[in-house]
Amino acid sequence: MKIMLPDETGATVEYVMSGKSVPVATLGSNAARTVFSAAHVVADPFTANDPSGPATVDWEATMAFRRHLDSLGLGIAEAMDTAQRGMGLDWPGALDLIRRTKAELPDALVFNGCGTDQLAASDARDLDDVRRAYFEQIEAIQAVGGRLILMASRALVKVAASPEDYISVYRDALARCDQPVILHWLGDMFDPALKGYWGTDRFESALETCLSIISENIDKVDGIKISLLDKDKEILMRRRLPAGVKMYTGDDFNYPELIEGDAEGFSHALLGIFDPLAPAAAHAISRFSAGDAAAFRETLDPTVPLARLIFRAPTQYYKTGVVFLAWLNGFQDHFVMLNGAQAMRPLPYFVEVFRLADQCGLLADAELAADRMRKLLAVYGV
Repeated sequence: MKIMLPDETGATVEYVMSGKSVPVATLGSNAARTVFSAAHVVADPFTANDPSGPATVDWEATMAFRRHLDSLGLGIAEAMDTAQRGMGLDWPGALDLIRRTKAELPDALVFNGCGTDQLAASDARDLDDVRRAYFEQIEAIQAVGGRLILMASRALVKVAASPEDYISVYRDALARCDQPVILHWLGDMFDPALKGYWGTDRFESALETCLSIISENIDKVDGIKISLLDKDKEILMRRRLPAGVKMYTGDDFNYPELIEGDAEGFSHALLGIFDPLAPAAAHAISRFSAGDAAAFRETLDPTVPLARLIFRAPTQYYKTGVVFLAWLNGFQDHFVMLNGAQAMRPLPYFVEVFRLADQCGLLADAELAADRMRKLLAVYGV
């Protein structure tokens, strides 16, 4: 199939689509790695709310996408920080999402983002304000039987005076958790408001604080997701984790080698890129679980340029590429996002995402994808 795409000068050039398609596979309970997709939500395009106003979610399409992820055997990281929270979806909306996913997929592997976003950083006065905000979300999510991902807190950055303040707040929050949680160390490339998390700008010092929290509360920690887009920092931390505590890579730039691992260990996965890459992730890790490491890398390595493009700076707008691919693949009928985020990337970005996804075999229906790409180009005057 052919499609005319604009080049860097705006002139249209014929592009011949690859016809590739990732083989269908489903991860079983014996998969070699635990894999979560940080799943996006589908906006309701018919809402009368302005993009800057309250979020309106298309619940039917949002749940259908979660059924798709579950059908592939992937876990779902629900209501996550960069995937929805602080980028269009508030805490009441997140709790509604958590409840609906639990009701829709009661037996699925789902962990849920738990933070303090109902407390604006500007309103936080002291550590007790942050504690109360964490406690509220912990209790609400656990009340519906949800497992937790304890996310970073913008409010804690504002009021904490030292690493000891982080240790104290996390100790008290973890004491309220009824099952082991996944911690999330989110870098400021994803959220600039988290600069200086753990009480320092130095990675080495922040690492010591985070490791001390894990060691002190080891019975409350299933693992940690580290999202710093730096494989060396992740590997360094991975090698120092206590026995039984998992490393979940949040590195959307270097995930194939981090998941494969080395002689001293490996990472599981909790990735935003495994939303659009879900079929490739399921196939690759099913082959890896069968002992075929070469097929694992042959499937995932070609997706890295696409992931690096989707997550390019400003990284917090990565969901624009994620939702664009969901639209191209027919998981939703429109390309409208919460907060109007579909406008946060330029046209050449979408053109290159289309090309790279096609070359990776991630456009399930080439005719549908090409038709929708043409419609987007028409909006831009192509």
